[in-house]
Amino acid sequence: MKLEVFFLYFGSISTLLAQTISETASFPIVQERDTISGYAPTTVDCPSNERPSLRDSLPLSSHETSWLQKRRTNTRSALREFLNRLSISGFDSNTYFDNAKNDSHLPNIAIAVSGGGYRALMNGAGAIAAFDNRTAGSTAKGHLGGLLQSATYLAGLSGGGWLLSSLYGNDFPTIEDMLSTNRANPLWQFQYAIWEGPDLGATGVSNGEAYFNALLNQVQAKENAGFNTSMTDLWGRAIAYQLLNTSGIDNSHTFSSIQDSPKFESAVVPMPILVADGRSEGQVVFSSSNSTNYEFNPWEMGSFDDIGFAPLKFVGSEFDAGKVASDKKCVTGYDQLSFVFGTSSSLFNQFVLQIRDTDMVPAALKGIITDMLEEVGEDNNDIADWTPNPFYRWKPATNPSAQSKRLTLVDGGEDLQNIPFTPLIQSARHVDVIFAVDSSADTLSPKGMNWPNGTAIVATYERSLAQDNGTTFPSIPDVNTIVNLGLNSRPTMFGCDVGNLSSGSIAPLVVYLPNSPYVYHSNVSTFTMSYELKVRNGIIQNGYDVVTMGNATVDSEWPTCLGCAIMARSWHRTNTTIPDSCKSCFTKYCWDGTVNSTVPALYEPKFVLKALENGAIGNFEVIAHWFLIAAIGTVTAITCIL
Repeated sequence: MKLEVFFLYFGSISTLLAQTISETASFPIVQERDTISGYAPTTVDCPSNERPSLRDSLPLSSHETSWLQKRRTNTRSALREFLNRLSISGFDSNTYFDNAKNDSHLPNIAIAVSGGGYRALMNGAGAIAAFDNRTAGSTAKGHLGGLLQSATYLAGLSGGGWLLSSLYGNDFPTIEDMLSTNRANPLWQFQYAIWEGPDLGATGVSNGEAYFNALLNQVQAKENAGFNTSMTDLWGRAIAYQLLNTSGIDNSHTFSSIQDSPKFESAVVPMPILVADGRSEGQVVFSSSNSTNYEFNPWEMGSFDDIGFAPLKFVGSEFDAGKVASDKKCVTGYDQLSFVFGTSSSLFNQFVLQIRDTDMVPAALKGIITDMLEEVGEDNNDIADWTPNPFYRWKPATNPSAQSKRLTLVDGGEDLQNIPFTPLIQSARHVDVIFAVDSSADTLSPKGMNWPNGTAIVATYERSLAQDNGTTFPSIPDVNTIVNLGLNSRPTMFGCDVGNLSSGSIAPLVVYLPNSPYVYHSNVSTFTMSYELKVRNGIIQNGYDVVTMGNATVDSEWPTCLGCAIMARSWHRTNTTIPDSCKSCFTKYCWDGTVNSTVPALYEPKFVLKALENGAIGNFEVIAHWFLIAAIGTVTAITCIL
C-alpha cells in the first residue's frame, strides 16, 4: 500500500470540503495519542511452554469455558434479581432458581447490536443504557436495567462493533459516563468529523495536517515493521480518536488485552464478540449463503464455518498448517483494537456499488469518487489485510483461504447479515434468547428512509437453511411480510413455539428490536459523519425508548413479556408450564406464521411518543449538506454498513 496515496485522497476530500462548506469548527485540545511505534506489531520470543497453534472450531476454547464459569455465577444472581423486579404473574422466580438442579437449566442470554455507522453506535448505546442497571433510573418500574448484567454474550459488527470496542476499550463505563463532559478527555465528541480531526497542537482549533500526519505515521510504523497495510488501518486509527481514551493508545491496547481488563477479567460484563466477513481478492458481491463469517473475541479470532481459531494475541506470527515453526519468532500487538473494529466496518468495495446506483451524489462528484475507489479496489486496498494469514495451509478441504498467505476481511454486514447472529447461534454456546438491536438502513421512502425492514434477520435465516453447519435459527418471514405486518416497527419475537422448530438443536428465541421513531428521528444516514451533541443525545434517548417501549408507557406489560422471552427455553428444558401471563405475551409479540408478501406501501413511520423538544429534526430529508457528507464519507471510507 502507498500511504502517500491515502494522504492524496484525504487532501482531495479536504479541498472538496473547503469548496462546499464555508463554516469552520473548533476542536478541543487533546494529547497526541501514540508514539510512532505504538501501532506497529512487535517481534517477541514465542512462549517456551506452549507455542501458539490453531484449534478446530469445536469445542469452545478452554479460555472461554473457564471464563463462562465465572460469568455464570454473576449472571445467576443478576438474572434472579432482574426477574424478581419484572414480577411475571404466575411464576415464582426465586423458587425456580432455588430448585434448578444446575446452571444449564437457567436461561443463557445474548445481546446483538447491528451495524449502521454512527447511527448503530448511538441507537445501540441507548439500548445498552436501558439494559444496564448502573444507568440512573433504569431499575424503576417499566425499565429494563439488569438485562445487561444477566447476559453472557454481547456481539456487534460495524457500527455496533464501534460501540462494543469503545465500551470494552475503556473498561466498560456506563453510557452516561461516555457522554459526560466531566471526563478529563471527553469521548464520543461526534460534532467533530473524523476527516478533519481533533487538535494535535496548542491552538484549540483543528490542525488537519498534524492530524493526518499522526495517522499516517502510526500506520507507516506498521508498514515499516514489514506488515501489509490497507485503508482499514487508517480508517480504524481515525475512528479511535473518538472512541478510545484520549490519554493514550499504546501497543498494549489490543483486542486481546480486553481479557486483562478489570471488569472483563472478573466477569462482571458479558463476553464481547465482533464479526467480519472473509472476502477473496477481487470479490465484490457475495451473500449470506456463501460467505465465511469470522469472529473476534478476547482470546481468539476465527470461524465456526469449519475453519477453526487462532490465538488472537499472536496473530501476525507466521502460522503454517496451524503452527509457528520452531525457528520462527512470534508477533504480538498485531490485533490493535482499532484494526479489529476497523475490520468489522471495512466495506470499501460496497461503496463503488452504492455510488453507481444512487442519485444522492451529484454526477460530477460521483465520477471522481468512483474512480478513486476503483483504483483502491484494483490494488486490493479496499479490505482489511490480515497478512500473514494465520489459517495458511490449515484445513484446505473446508478453508477457502488455505492456499493464500493473505487473509482479507471486510465489514461483517456485507453479506446482508447486519446483525451479528452467527457467533450466538452456535450450538456449543447454548444461547437461549438473543436480543437483536437492528439499526440497519433498509427503507428508501423519501420521508422514511434508513429504517430497518428485516433484511438482516432474513439473511441469517436464509443462511441457516443453505448451510449444514450445525446452527439453527427460528423461521423468519420475507421482508415484505415483515413490513406489511409492522414487525419492523415494534419489538417482535421469533421462535416462540418450540413445537414448530425442527428436531435436534433448538434455535434460540429472537427478540427483534428494530430502530423506530419513538421520540426522535434516529434514521440518520450512514454517511453522516458528524452530529451535534443534541442529535447524538436524541438518538441515544430514542434507542433507550425503543427497547423499553417508552419505559412501558406504550405497553405496560412489555417488561413482563420480555421476562417471558428470557424464560421460554428454560421452561421447555425443565418441562415447566408456561404462565398464562406469558401465553398472553406470546400471542401479542410472537410472529404467528402469517405471511403477506405483497409489495408494501412506502414506509413512513410516525412518532410513537411525543418528540423530544429542542432536538427533533422532523422527517429526515437529504439536503445538499448531506449530499456532500455522503460523498466525503464515501471517498475517505469513513462510514459503515448501510
